[in-house]
Amino acid sequence: MRYALISDIHANLAALDAVLADIGRRGDVDAIYHLGDLVGYSAEPNEVVHRLRERAIAGVTGNYDSTVATGYAHCGCRSESPRQEELAHVGYQYTLDATTSETKRYLLALPFSLDLRPLGGHASGPRLVLVHGTPTLNTVYWTEDRTDEFCLKMAAHVGLKQGDAIAFGHTHKPWRRVVEGIHFVNTGSVGRPKDGNWHACYVLLDFGEDAARVQHVRVPYDIERTIAGVRAAGLPEEFGDFLRCGGRATVSS
Repeated sequence: MRYALISDIHANLAALDAVLADIGRRGDVDAIYHLGDLVGYSAEPNEVVHRLRERAIAGVTGNYDSTVATGYAHCGCRSESPRQEELAHVGYQYTLDATTSETKRYLLALPFSLDLRPLGGHASGPRLVLVHGTPTLNTVYWTEDRTDEFCLKMAAHVGLKQGDAIAFGHTHKPWRRVVEGIHFVNTGSVGRPKDGNWHACYVLLDFGEDAARVQHVRVPYDIERTIAGVRAAGLPEEFGDFLRCGGRATVSS
């Protein structure tokens, strides 16, 4: 079973379409799932949601999805400076205003997590659990510097064992680790990478008779189209700068 996992699209339709085209060209992906944060920061939240619904791509709720859907006071994003906080509020207000009631209903209906059985549910076999942040909250950042003990604590929360895997996003920085035979996979970000590489990022995850195999894939896209949309929407110029440099050396988050 081969899964393609996409996360943190953040209203970047050009990046999403490039990733979906790359997945389609492979011809060997059995299912695509998203890990949330479909909206926010870019100018096409409704179009991104429409594309996922059009393609029947299931997934889980991100912090941005659940806060927009419920009209919460804040996007749940972490800021590291007063300017970041200011920009976060500007982007969040834009998204609240731009998303249609239909989009909000879709976001509200997204589940917190998904529990998949890659080899079928009729017998014991590996599990793949999908969340946005952690199995406890979609606002917690599961960064690469988290300890093995933290990873195992999160795995125990959903009953994972050797051979199982859990995939998540939220940090926009891809990484993977195996601890006591459990695979921990951060998918990175399709529409707003923060690891210094502006290319859209997604994961191919294979389950078979052997151990799970993980591959992070980077895909170029029409970034200038996205930036032009950001500018036309009246969003801060920093959002476009952020996209160009993959989140490095900017003040936006």
